[in-house]
Amino acid sequence: MTGTDDVGGAGTPTPRTLRIDVFSIFPSLVDDFCAESLLGRARTRGLLDLRCHDLREHTTDRHRTVDDAPFGGGAGMVMRPEPIFASVEAVDPPRPLFLLSPGGRRFDQAMATEMASIDGFSLLCGRYEGVDHRVRRHLVDDEISIGDVVLSGGEVAACLIIEAVTRLRDGAMGNAQSPITESFGASGLLEEPQYTRPAEFRGEAVPDVLLSGDHARIERYRSAQRLHRTLRERPDLIDARGGLSASETRLLEEFPADPYH
Repeated sequence: MTGTDDVGGAGTPTPRTLRIDVFSIFPSLVDDFCAESLLGRARTRGLLDLRCHDLREHTTDRHRTVDDAPFGGGAGMVMRPEPIFASVEAVDPPRPLFLLSPGGRRFDQAMATEMASIDGFSLLCGRYEGVDHRVRRHLVDDEISIGDVVLSGGEVAACLIIEAVTRLRDGAMGNAQSPITESFGASGLLEEPQYTRPAEFRGEAVPDVLLSGDHARIERYRSAQRLHRTLRERPDLIDARGGLSASETRLLEEFPADPYH
């Protein structure tokens, strides 16, 4: 399914399926993670079509070798180009094909939103000291980094990207407001503090406004707490929005910061 269909003529659109292909020497790491929780439900409901491919299936020797020593010497091993090219060409996966690499574009919520707007993409998980440079030059479309941290391979990064993107698709989350109000959502702010029962726990009580039943006031309070938290923990996000508006300044004056921030 690649489009939005009308179910039984009732006028209710069926959310489009997102196809993601992952290429790895440990495909079960990604497949097993994505079989649980929100991702598992999305797959069961046909919202996510995840296909994990084992690069070793396209090797030509009995040891299923995918790596070799680097020309010129040096530590570690490099993934060979042949099985990677052969695996991708055999599948003809959805494009763009992203190599998960520390030198790639930094993945963030804006990029997750961008990727959620298309019907499919693919991820190539590197291992060892990386992939043969000809894979970068002639096979992949772009590179993605999840941050300045070293991992043994791209599988964990792939799981992070798949979850961040899938949860933004129509129908993937039970509450359509969640992607809007959570941290880095449409507001560009961190999420406000959240509370549930009991109303008092070990001497710390839930703010009275949340128990008031005044939903308009509660929403203003939550908006103010998002601003307070972001100003304290990530002021760069406020700067990126061009600073505080006059209405936001009034909110901060109306509602002080949660004392348990």
